[in-house]
Amino acid sequence: MKIPRSSEIAKESFRSLFPKDSRITIRPMFGNLAGFVNGNMFTGLYGEDLFVRLFGDDREELLRLKGTSVFEPMKGRQMKDYVVAPIKWMQKLEIAQTWITKALEGTAKLPKKKK
Repeated sequence: MKIPRSSEIAKESFRSLFPKDSRITIRPMFGNLAGFVNGNMFTGLYGEDLFVRLFGDDREELLRLKGTSVFEPMKGRQMKDYVVAPIKWMQKLEIAQTWITKALEGTAKLPKKKK
């Protein structure tokens, strides 16, 4: 399986979306970049696609928007709670930042991941 790679523009845009928060780490995932809080992934890039981890009403709200989908890095293998943002997320960074903040807040409530 060939994993899509993010452009430098996507990586730079992605990094710009994070609030200043010492709990956040950005590290490689799927050969791209992902954001983690307390060891749990809450957002990431998959090629040029931005995905976020959302729960309940937030997840359903984002999925109602045109151009979104459930995150499925391998055909038939959906990642629970993860949603791919509309493809034009880099043109609407303020909106993407809102979803990343919701993903951060929701994922921060999960138990800390053990190493």
